[in-house]
Amino acid sequence: MLQHMVLMNLAVPGLIYVLRPAVPSTTFRNWPLATATQLALLWGWHSPPALEAAMSNVVIMLAMGASLTAAAAWFWLAIYATPAAGRWRAVFALLVTGKLFCLLGALLVFAPRALFDTMMRGADAVPMAASLADQQLAGLVMLVVCPLIYITTGVVLASRWFLRMEAESRADG
Repeated sequence: MLQHMVLMNLAVPGLIYVLRPAVPSTTFRNWPLATATQLALLWGWHSPPALEAAMSNVVIMLAMGASLTAAAAWFWLAIYATPAAGRWRAVFALLVTGKLFCLLGALLVFAPRALFDTMMRGADAVPMAASLADQQLAGLVMLVVCPLIYITTGVVLASRWFLRMEAESRADG
């Protein structure tokens, strides 16, 4: 889970930020689809049947990691390629994505029972309390890391947007 969080929310955005001069300026046009794809894959892969399948099969786990990483890369490409005049799009996408990441994290933290029973099967079964604690810890990590990344990026983009608008109004006046 921690690898997944670091990859999607630190490594991919960092790499895309470094490579942003090479990003085609038209990439931003797909921001609604990139945002929807990332959210659909995130929620889809975190549904109990999909996550249980991934936890019990290495190939499915790799497919989950690869698809989530690809979706994150597409999302961050669209965010960083947004032109200055359309920064509201990037801020909106970050807000929506951050909120839905938080919602998923909150569901994991505040669920009254373990949502995933993969840990309960087989000879190496984990007691329900440990499974619930793992789930709550995963949700807490999501509640801390995701909004921090998305909100920080949104604040930086909004600040640049407002500063640009102020500079333009001074130049016009």
